[in-house]
Amino acid sequence: MSAARLYLDALAGQRRAITILAVWSIVEGLPALLSGRLVALAVDNGFAVGKPSQGAFWLGVYAVVSLFGAVGARGVYGRLGEVVEPMRDALVRVVVHGVLHDDATTRHQPDAAAIARITRHIEVVRDVTAGILIQARGLAVTTVAALIGLVGTAAPLAVLVLPPIVVAVAVGIALLGSLARRQRAVIMADEQCAQLTATVYTGLRDLVASAAEAVSASRIGRVVDRQARVAVRLGNASANRELVTSFGGLVPLLLVVAFAPAMVAEGRITTGAVLGAVVYLVTNVQPALIGLGQTAGNTVLRLVVTLRRLADIAVAPTAPIVVATTIPVRVDLVMRGVTFGWGEAATPVVTDLDLELPAGEHIAIVGASGIGKSTLAGLLTGLLRPREGRVLLGDTPVDTLAPQARRRLITLIPQQSYVFGGTVRENLSLLTDAATDADLSAAVDAVGATDLLRRLGGLDGEIAHGGGALSSGERQLVALARVYASTARVIVLDEATAYLDPAAEARAEQAFARRGGTLIVIAHRLSSALRANQVLIMDGGRPILDSHDALLRRSASYAELMRAWSGAPQAISARDEPVRSHRRPAAQSER
Repeated sequence: MSAARLYLDALAGQRRAITILAVWSIVEGLPALLSGRLVALAVDNGFAVGKPSQGAFWLGVYAVVSLFGAVGARGVYGRLGEVVEPMRDALVRVVVHGVLHDDATTRHQPDAAAIARITRHIEVVRDVTAGILIQARGLAVTTVAALIGLVGTAAPLAVLVLPPIVVAVAVGIALLGSLARRQRAVIMADEQCAQLTATVYTGLRDLVASAAEAVSASRIGRVVDRQARVAVRLGNASANRELVTSFGGLVPLLLVVAFAPAMVAEGRITTGAVLGAVVYLVTNVQPALIGLGQTAGNTVLRLVVTLRRLADIAVAPTAPIVVATTIPVRVDLVMRGVTFGWGEAATPVVTDLDLELPAGEHIAIVGASGIGKSTLAGLLTGLLRPREGRVLLGDTPVDTLAPQARRRLITLIPQQSYVFGGTVRENLSLLTDAATDADLSAAVDAVGATDLLRRLGGLDGEIAHGGGALSSGERQLVALARVYASTARVIVLDEATAYLDPAAEARAEQAFARRGGTLIVIAHRLSSALRANQVLIMDGGRPILDSHDALLRRSASYAELMRAWSGAPQAISARDEPVRSHRRPAAQSER
């Protein structure tokens, strides 16, 4: 997404408020348009010809016009929030969507760079937009109005003073490229510093344990020094811009002082017109040019660079999905030609994948970290929409299921389990309204959480907000029991037993295999592959789905993984794994 599109889309919903701002801006610009002209009339038709009352009248008109300008400025301030706040909210939605779909984001770790984008960068856009609507808009209106008034009041002088103004503006525009590059360098240095600092902070205990404090301090010091250098370079470029804008504001006045007396003597221009030209230049054009130079070099430049940085990660929300009106009867999962990547230009994580998982299947998905296992789980459960192809649950595209229907049929348990403040019963019955206390207790026993339930005080026991004193493994047991008690017929365990010991993990997986329905396990330990009926190996090429023993023969990478895990010279056979669960009998009913 381009920076311009990102910004215009965020402002698109505020057209009415922007139109009203434009009307108030015209009212606000009346004093700049008429100031020099009214002063010239006061002098030429009043004070210079011995008619002070006439001069005072025109000055009075000037005062009234100034009041109109104040009313216009008040109208602008009154409409400011109607533009800025909705724009900020729109940017937050788009950028958060992009961060969540950024494959460079480390899973389960704080992303300080993303936080910088969402907080600091969006606040920069918000504040700069407000500054543009107040300051830059006003300065631009003032400059244009004053130059129009100058041409109409003192045309001979306007011919002299306009060229240096145009030159100053042109050179200022030419400097924007260098300023933009240096401003972007400052933003990138800020993000790098925030990311490195967060990494060091989260690993502080390990750094102390390994006596790496000096190394970390040196790395942070280098990043901070770079941050300082790019800030100094930006300051130097800004100083050059100030010289250019000062030239555009000062030289026109010097030209008026040098040539106006001769023009008055020759009768080419009146004294009042000269004074009116000075009023235009001193009270309007000169301060407006300086202000516009500062705004273009600081405010607008920061806006452009910051928007470009936000656009690097921003992803436009996808079009609304047409929700299916029927609930599938069959729950076999089928992928047809599925391709998915995190962004239109990104290398696909999944490419042209065909996969068939009959109802009741028990598979394990294995592969290196970051290879796309969780992405595949998101596609199978409808949390992600494929770029190409279809994912079907029965005959229904899984991403078109209504949320209520999807919750009844499919459940994904991530590694970081969600436990909320309330009773144990409320936590366990989150995904079902029909489960009795006996059902909940049976689910707890099935996944091996009976001791935990007893320690919490039974189903009426209280769990603190966020799990309170529960360990990560205990929170996983609560989540497993919750899903076991649900009506879901397709269950995906995305490293959902990572904090359990191997025996507890085996018990939980075996319980879900006996429970019925489709079980998809993203393996944290390769023992999960030995318990599954089939294994999907993802190694960067085309994924292969087959039995464990067949994969040992077909896939060199799978065999190598198994040898590394088992520590044996030859990979373990599924027949040697005593805790492997088998496919349930065909006659067993599904829940």
